[in-house]
Order: sequence, then C-alpha cells, then structure tokens
Amino acid sequence: MALKQDSLEAFANRNDLSEGSRLELRKLFNSVISGTRRRVTVRVPATTANVGPGFDCLGMALDIWNEVIVERATVFSLEIEGEGAAVLPRDSTNLVCKGVEAAFKAVGKQVPILRYRTLNRIPFAKGLGSSSAAIVSGILAGLAIADFNFKVKGEEELLQIAAAIEGHPDNAAPCIYGGFQLGIHTGERWWTSRVTIPHGLMCVVFAPDHATETSEARSVLKQQVNLDDAVFNCGRVGLLIAAFATNNLDWLRVATEDALHQPQRSPLHPHLLPLIKAALAAGAHGACLSGAGPAVIAFCGGRAGDVIAQNESERKELEVAEAFLAAADAINCPGQVLITKPIEHGGYIVTETATYDTHDPENRRQRIRYVQD
Repeated sequence: MALKQDSLEAFANRNDLSEGSRLELRKLFNSVISGTRRRVTVRVPATTANVGPGFDCLGMALDIWNEVIVERATVFSLEIEGEGAAVLPRDSTNLVCKGVEAAFKAVGKQVPILRYRTLNRIPFAKGLGSSSAAIVSGILAGLAIADFNFKVKGEEELLQIAAAIEGHPDNAAPCIYGGFQLGIHTGERWWTSRVTIPHGLMCVVFAPDHATETSEARSVLKQQVNLDDAVFNCGRVGLLIAAFATNNLDWLRVATEDALHQPQRSPLHPHLLPLIKAALAAGAHGACLSGAGPAVIAFCGGRAGDVIAQNESERKELEVAEAFLAAADAINCPGQVLITKPIEHGGYIVTETATYDTHDPENRRQRIRYVQD
C-alpha cells in the first residue's frame, strides 16, 4: 500500500480531526501497515548428532554458522551463496522456506511474499546439521517477520516444530539452544536438556568431498537390535554424559563407541574406521561418525583462550587433523579438515528492521532492538 504518514496528516486536516482522533488514526495505520518487521537476519550453527552412541538423541552445536536474510517483498526470490549453492532448490521447497511456512502456520497467519538470501558456511550433506540449520533459520525468521514469540520453559514450542519436521531432536535441539543437548520424546512432546561441555574442548572434523543423503544412511539401519548391542550403547551413553559432566576426557575413547548405527553405516563410509583409528593414535580423546556422515569428528582438549595465540604443543588438534588427512589420502578419500569448537548458544536473530510511527509514544517498544553477534 502506497499510503504514507503525510497522507494521514492530510486526511486528518481535511476532516478537522481532534488530536486524540489523529493519534488513534496513527495507531491504526501503524498496526495494519507498518507494525511488522520488514527484514530480519538470522544466524544458526552447525551441529554434530549422535556423538557415537547417542543415536537420534544426542547432539552438539559447533562454531560454524549459516546466515539467512529474509525480508518482505513484492516478488518471491531466493539467493544462495556458499555451501550447496549448486544443488539446493531456489523455490518454496527449500528447507528455509519450509521453516518459515511452519512458523506462520503455527501462529495462524498466511506467509507473505518474501525475498530470501542465504550464506551457507555449514558443509552441505556431510552430517553436520545443514538441514536442521535451514529449518531452524526459517522458523526463527518466520517468527520474527510474523512478530510472534514462543514459550520455551516447560513447552519448548520452537523445538516441537523443528523436531516434528526432522523426526528427531538430535540436530534441532542444539541448533536452537546451543551446547550439548540430550533430547527425547516423552510420549507427549519433544524435550531436551543441556549437558555440560568440558572447558577447552576442540572438535576436528574431516569432511569428505562426497555427500551422503540422510535417507540413504538411515535405510541401512536395523529396525530391531539385539540385547547385547542395546546394553553396549546404554552404558556408553551414560559414560559419555559422565565424561562431559566431570571433564574426564580420557573416558571419551570408550564413550564414543557405538553398536547401533556406525557398524551398519561403515560400508557406506569405508573411511570411517581408518579415520577413527588414525585420530585416536594421534592423540584424540575420542572419535566417531558425525550424524549420518560422511563427516568424521574427533575430540581434543587443551584449548585455552584463542588457539592461534596458544602454543601448539599444548594441544593435539593439528596432529589429529594431519592424521585424518593422511589416513584419508591412503584410501583415496579426498576431503578437507575443519577445526572448530562447541558453541554454547544456538540460532539467533542478528538484526531486525521494523517500521514504526515516531509520533506515537506508545510505540517506544518498536524502537528497541536486540543486537547479537
């Protein structure tokens, strides 16, 4: 609508409206025309799911971020830059758009025409939560554009939407809340709880050049497991939580072992076992498949402050990274290594832009912005 504030003033003058009526007219204009966020920028982290034995229930946020800009427009468009740009859809089937749609559906509103721009730094289809990142960024952007808030304590409404799309909370929970999350379904709703992350933990990720579809990686899993395997994983999930909670990284060598999904997926990922062996031999505390793969992640300690400024001899991540590459080269599995760290906060709105009526004293709230980075 082309109507502007000066048009309102002209209308008020022609009709000799009182000051009270003018204020009500401005408030009506603001609520209908401009009382909405016009543009929002969202950042969401990569995640590593399962962490060995915690199949479909454990996940941790990593300090690798995608950024999404969503704004109201007259024509739909979607620009993609970075990881996955050559293969990701540029229409409404994109998972960012699906997240926005889910947010608007949850609040009972129609999705307006929007323009999207994504800057993807999370490796695509590598087992580092790129799908969850897209969904969560869309939900966050949709809620901001719709000017709606969700309850967290006791209900975790945002998690319900994201996990319902994904089917499990292992990536969605840390993408939303950050940190190391243990997520389950209570029979009524999705529920997650934060697990303490040891100080100084470093994550070394080998990301092969090839990609793996999660659906393919799930299709090789057994629908039933034997009792010994179930006991094996139950014990190691408990040990993994204890290792993180007590800062006992030496336990991770055993705690990241798995019997429920990694053995079944190893034919899809012939590099998995050689890389785990190489990482442990180079000094990693533990190593496992990241999510459904093909990425492999190893955990190292010793970080204190900025790693670039810290003496390398106090840490093992570079040795582990070199061991990853040597083992991968030996079996002709090209790829790259990313060295990162866990991150305690999840997806967030970096900036948002709204229009407001500066003449209305009741609109002070619209001139308050959260700025996060």
